[in-house]
Amino acid sequence: MQTTLKREVQLVGIGLHTGRPARITLRPADAATGVRFRRIDVTDRDPVVAARYVNVTDTTLNTRLTNAAGVSVSTVEHLMAAIAGCGLHNVLVDIDGPEIPIMDGSARRFVREIVGAGLISARAPLRVWRVLREVVLEEGDVRAALRPHDGLDIAFEIDFPDPAIGRQSFALDMANGAFVRELSDCRTFCRRAEVDYMQSRGLALGGTLDNAVVIDGADVLNPEGFRRADECVRHKMLDALGDLALAGAPIQGAYTGVKAGHGATNRLLRKLFATPGAVELVTCDPAVAQRLPGFGIRAADLAAAV
Repeated sequence: MQTTLKREVQLVGIGLHTGRPARITLRPADAATGVRFRRIDVTDRDPVVAARYVNVTDTTLNTRLTNAAGVSVSTVEHLMAAIAGCGLHNVLVDIDGPEIPIMDGSARRFVREIVGAGLISARAPLRVWRVLREVVLEEGDVRAALRPHDGLDIAFEIDFPDPAIGRQSFALDMANGAFVRELSDCRTFCRRAEVDYMQSRGLALGGTLDNAVVIDGADVLNPEGFRRADECVRHKMLDALGDLALAGAPIQGAYTGVKAGHGATNRLLRKLFATPGAVELVTCDPAVAQRLPGFGIRAADLAAAV
């Protein structure tokens, strides 16, 4: 069955790129609403932006959504990952500015608030996108693919010259609270030189050691270090789940990413839906529902997140 929130959730934080405070309110929504963002600071145009892959207009450093009226919301990927990872299907997200707050650079705070609010059935059958045959995107050494699978698996590989990161790979069956336990607390990461360059150009103005892991060669500049030895690749998987959630319904399939980012995952979705016979929208049976992210989350899953 489709789900929505039992009660509203309010959060306040700083936008990573704007450096400005932002307030968001997650509100219960009717069945078949999906995920929608509403810019409450916009009064002269349509303020609602649907969380759909076709509305992605920028994938530089984050995922930005824009509606036909030119109203946009950026840095949606961590919140979208939390929504998908908690099995929340219908929600209206009110926001008073152009960027979702970065929180600590992970999805942990979003997950805790969603799980704390609780979910209720929207009394409508859940529909899922079932992948029927493999679709692959290859761009140089970047690869992203979706293939048929019983639930949702995500596998990822990264390779950075920085000794603090190096080559990392991880694969995860996303069923039974796995996202909450294994990925939700993994933070975004960047190189010190990249931070300095971006801030010199007026970007990442809200970036601090409180909301990102900053790497300088072999060193991790955050006093606490990594939360997990392979936190970087796990964060890439978190991002991938958030970007895949822009399909508009849960995906039943296996995703593989090699050096992929927001842009590659979005282009993969576009290719998937443009390929005849590659995917179909079906009513989800109970056995499949139990293999999707968010099913059966327990308090112990939250406690397992670092």
